Amino acid sequence: MNQSRLLLALQIVATIATCAFLIIPAIMSMAAGVTVNYFQGIWKSGVTVQWIGQVWELYAGTIFLSIQLAISTLVVTLIIGVPAAYVLVRYPSRLGRLFEELVTLPIAIPGLAIALALIITYGGVGDFRQHWTFILVGHVLYTLPFMMRAVMAVLASIDIETLEEGAASLGAPAHRRFVDIVLPNIRNGILAGALMVVTLSIGEFNLTWMLHTPSMKTLPVGLADSYASMRLEVASAYTLVFFFMIIPLLIAMQLAANWSSRSPAHGN
Repeated sequence: MNQSRLLLALQIVATIATCAFLIIPAIMSMAAGVTVNYFQGIWKSGVTVQWIGQVWELYAGTIFLSIQLAISTLVVTLIIGVPAAYVLVRYPSRLGRLFEELVTLPIAIPGLAIALALIITYGGVGDFRQHWTFILVGHVLYTLPFMMRAVMAVLASIDIETLEEGAASLGAPAHRRFVDIVLPNIRNGILAGALMVVTLSIGEFNLTWMLHTPSMKTLPVGLADSYASMRLEVASAYTLVFFFMIIPLLIAMQLAANWSSRSPAHGN
């Protein structure tokens, strides 16, 4: 019994220490964003929101562009990824496995290499290089595998063929079976994929750094620029804005996923 309690205590201490190691730097960074002078400390110099105002004045465009890119990336990956995942699981073939491997390649290839390939291939096509959709293409290539994998994992865990056959025997056409039977049963996978796609799109840096132009900066690129300004308070305030933006989004999507997991699927 004493050994069990000791082991439990060690596990708790290790967990707390690990969490503190990961969380304390984030807290220190956010605190620096509201400190008048970081080198004097928050207790001596006081608290201010001027750095947050400066960030908003200089980098508000990066915030709106990141939101626009994340939502657009999510829409495109849903339109492409969900039907593709369904076909790959429902109708397995060698060609399907080859397609799956090709789609997964961007995960293994460095983002800089993907960006360079896009610039070489499409950089000279009209004004495409100067438009935000150029970055969107890169984000879709990078995040599509995560959407597909999440949906395929759920599809592989249910007998979707039997459910569809039952609906077909009642006269449901193919498109109604997909909408009324398939989608409700894979909503957990869709939500999990959506969570990964949105967070990866907002936080992606390497690929975006190569694809961006001076008029198209996302949150991570703007954050790098703010750190390059050598004003630590401004960079920390930018980090604070980033946290305020991404954390509520993560919580909302996680709550949606939990709600979905507790709700019965329509097809059951």
